[in-house]
Amino acid sequence: MGQYFEEPRLVSLCFDANDPLRLARFWAEALHWDMDAETDEVGLVPTDSTRFGILFEPVSERKTAKNRIHLDLTTTSIDDQSETVRSLIGLGARHVAVGQRPDEPHVVLADPEGNEFCVLSPR
Repeated sequence: MGQYFEEPRLVSLCFDANDPLRLARFWAEALHWDMDAETDEVGLVPTDSTRFGILFEPVSERKTAKNRIHLDLTTTSIDDQSETVRSLIGLGARHVAVGQRPDEPHVVLADPEGNEFCVLSPR
């Protein structure tokens, strides 16, 4: 009989972070997720139907280029999108330009360590 191997599945996204705790706190607030035990690595546990967590791992080098992958956050209305952007900026995000056009329906922000992400308009 042949061996049975389970299909691989996504269990976490890992971010390099200069300050894992600070970055995990930002994303925990942004996503309304719970934080896992605080060690050198800090994890986030989904409180919604997301089937994977996010892990922040310590590194000493700084981010120097645009991310090759980014997160997209959803919204339910234009007002919700505006309020979400305001809230994220209040948590430490900032607007960034990555080549988007002014008429694009999403807003590009960066988290406190410069990782780009989008706040999408309702679909």
